Amino acid sequence: MTLSFKEIISVTLILFSVIDIVGSLPVLIDLRKKVGKIESERATVVSGALMVSFLFVGERILKLFGVDVASFAVAGALIIFLIGLEMILGRTIFKSEVEAGGGATHIVPIAFPLIAGAGTLTTIISLRAEYQTVNIIIGIVINLILVYVVLKSSEWLENRIGPGGLAVLRKIFGIILLAIAIKLLKTNLIADF
Repeated sequence: MTLSFKEIISVTLILFSVIDIVGSLPVLIDLRKKVGKIESERATVVSGALMVSFLFVGERILKLFGVDVASFAVAGALIIFLIGLEMILGRTIFKSEVEAGGGATHIVPIAFPLIAGAGTLTTIISLRAEYQTVNIIIGIVINLILVYVVLKSSEWLENRIGPGGLAVLRKIFGIILLAIAIKLLKTNLIADF
């Protein structure tokens, strides 16, 4: 286990792109208007617990199904690629499972699937094929801090960035995700041969 600043930055950017908390601002803003308040602390802790536990237990779950990490990484790369396409083209490929609920129930749609959804969990286990665990954990923690800041300041961000700014950010992160997906595909397809 070696700390690598380069790996930490890579993991942080990959997860930031997949979680797409800035791109989820419209959903968060709509949810806040419906329920009145977002419990930022609880949503962040729950999503963090999901991500870290999947980092450690996810591989064991794969072994139960007889799937190796390289194959899962290829599947994850395909999902990351599709998420990137969604962001760039503005089309919905994955059906949204986010439904606003009342009271404390909005923790579930925010923590899962909005923050720690299928794409994020798939990406985390895919990252294990290429990055050190300690660097992935640090990348997760950095993203949780960013998620918390965005959740806490969603109203302020809505006023400052505007719809045009959100659209531009979404497209930029979409292109980054496409490049990451292609890199993961190349690395793990070559590992299989």
